Amino acid sequence: MVKGAAEVTKGEEVFLLGENQSTYIPIGEVHRLHNPGVTELEMIEVQSGSYLGEDDIVRLEDTYGRVKDKAE
Repeated sequence: MVKGAAEVTKGEEVFLLGENQSTYIPIGEVHRLHNPGVTELEMIEVQSGSYLGEDDIVRLEDTYGRVKDKAE
């Protein structure tokens, strides 16, 4: 986290991350970030591995309208 604080859900675990803190999310782990405060959240995401594309993301829920209707 660079700025602000994030509520992180990683599997069944829920915790807060503040500035200068980080977490590791293993491949396939269901996860979510939420900004519980009023300060803008700024973070750096670092991916590692042999494939770093975005097309392997599975969105289970999306309040920002990025999940496509399964009927499409």
